[in-house]
Amino acid sequence: MNLKREFFVRKQNFRQFHRHVLRAGVAALAAAGLGGCALGPDFKTPAAPAAAGDSYTPAPLAGRTAASPGAAGGAQQFAMGQDIPAQWWAVFRSPALDQLIRGALEQNPSMAAAEAALRQAQESYNAEAGSLVYPSVNGQLGMARQKTSAAGGDKGGVFNLYNASVNVAYTPDVFGATRRTLEGARAQVDYQRFQVEATYLALSANVVTTAIREASLRAQLKATQEVLDALNKQMGVIDKQFEFGAVPRNTLLTQRNQVAQIAATLPPLEKALAQSRHQLSVLAGKLPGEAGMPEFALESLTLPDSLPVSLPSALVRQRPDIRASEELLHAASAQIGVATAAQYPQFTLSGSYGSSSQTFSKLFDAETTAWNLAAGLTAPLFNGGALSARRRAAEAAYDVAAAQYRSTVLAAFQNVADSLRALDSDAAALKAQAEAESLAAESLALATQQYKLGGISYLVLLDAQRSYQQAHVALVQAQAARYADTAALFQALGGGWWNRSGGVPAATAVSAATPYGGAGSAK
Repeated sequence: MNLKREFFVRKQNFRQFHRHVLRAGVAALAAAGLGGCALGPDFKTPAAPAAAGDSYTPAPLAGRTAASPGAAGGAQQFAMGQDIPAQWWAVFRSPALDQLIRGALEQNPSMAAAEAALRQAQESYNAEAGSLVYPSVNGQLGMARQKTSAAGGDKGGVFNLYNASVNVAYTPDVFGATRRTLEGARAQVDYQRFQVEATYLALSANVVTTAIREASLRAQLKATQEVLDALNKQMGVIDKQFEFGAVPRNTLLTQRNQVAQIAATLPPLEKALAQSRHQLSVLAGKLPGEAGMPEFALESLTLPDSLPVSLPSALVRQRPDIRASEELLHAASAQIGVATAAQYPQFTLSGSYGSSSQTFSKLFDAETTAWNLAAGLTAPLFNGGALSARRRAAEAAYDVAAAQYRSTVLAAFQNVADSLRALDSDAAALKAQAEAESLAAESLALATQQYKLGGISYLVLLDAQRSYQQAHVALVQAQAARYADTAALFQALGGGWWNRSGGVPAATAVSAATPYGGAGSAK
């Protein structure tokens, strides 16, 4: 038999006993480790606050907001218990806004970073599960050549040594350290999953509110420019009156000063508008100088007349930040189990099967084989109270996470309450502001007519102009506030991610099968 053929035969023999040892070792060792228990507390999902009741605010809100004439003046009805659509921004009925949000979700780097962090957490869990749950099996094949000295009276010479072995080692999870470790790792995966949802919600809400801000600034610019145009026309009249000596120079200077003051408000508005445009580009994952960004105006947006409002008892299951905080609490609970299991003995099982020979041809002969099986137990006897201290530290960390969870819940309920009150108050404010703007416009028209007839002084006309300019811009701001309040409510309620299907990561439990048959707590 030539050397190549001999090597092939030996290789096949090696594979056979490798499979034999692997099957026997994995079956025996894995079976030994699955019968243990998991120490430490079993995590339970926190219940919704009992005091939440059916209302987010101390005094129940009216079923509808106030209505007012003009743009964005329609009454909005609060639909308690109604579900939130996944693409909640569609209520504004703006194709340009919908297209911009879709592009932002695909290209924004914050979204890409959140999804990458989720993939990292999933792979970290897989790596930890692979190293902790299953026995480690290593194969070894080696050859050594050495020359021994004859100085001791023995014959010296050159020797070859061939060896091949399979080594199996396993740590049975008798007291649940592995289970709790993986439970915590699964909670970290779910935490990152809800972080993806939180980023998704924040990004879509930021795009909507920035687009509304752009539309508001554009409307304020338009309103200010209209007032400025009217003042310029009035100044043309006063210029002619001054030329004919009908008015003193003081009147002309006062008018010019008024025009200059109004004109001075335009650059800040233009600056804010440009900055809003830049922010929209960055949110969409584009450079501010790139073309193709849509422009938004209040007239292009529709104010929804019905607003879904989730029940307070459902809010804690809908808000991504609350669910993410809950998973951190879950991970902290699992760490108590890990610290508790560390106070108990640890068992180790190991085994090996191999062969060692001075000639390659006898490497797998019966007389050259060797094997061993070993079991060990390591129990903490004295450690200066370190293990107990670690458990107490884990319990304190759980208390920290619990307090942070409660803080997140309180902040979420405050967000919803603030949004509901803002919707109600800003609707009433718009109604009052629309009436004020209408009266100011009527007063300005009357003052202008009276001034032309000489019935009032120019100072009275100037006051009427200032009042109308302020009321007109305030009306635009009040109109934009209603759109912004609507977006804030959808964001405060969680954004409807649970109704989304396909295309975007959904915040659900770990989908991959786990080594212990579930994604929940170890029991």
